[in-house]
Amino acid sequence: MEQSVYLIDTNAVIDYLEKRLPAIGMDFMGLVTGAVPTISIITKIELFGFKASAEHHRLLTGFMNDVFVLELTNDIVEKCIDIRKRHKIDLPDVIIAATALARNSVLISRNVSDFRKIQGLQVIDPHRL
Repeated sequence: MEQSVYLIDTNAVIDYLEKRLPAIGMDFMGLVTGAVPTISIITKIELFGFKASAEHHRLLTGFMNDVFVLELTNDIVEKCIDIRKRHKIDLPDVIIAATALARNSVLISRNVSDFRKIQGLQVIDPHRL
């Protein structure tokens, strides 16, 4: 059985770290983060791009120590262009979706409504497992 590769969206990281997921969602995220958690460079920017309490910053920094961050590459940029031509979705979400598609990853996000429009993108909402 082939194991899925997951890309974690910003909202899923925050909900997991702040323990805002249902028990089954916390368990699922625990398994995902126990393997090789992967995020987009956009998620890193969104996580650290605002003033946070020292405790929140400590949580984020601890999480980031175990995460693989996917940088923007030309194939991701090309997928972004294609998605933007087809859908009216905010650019950060387009970059995250394109990253998941380019890396053949399943996206973990509660923002299912925007992402479901994108053909070929698999999305799991950890709030609804």
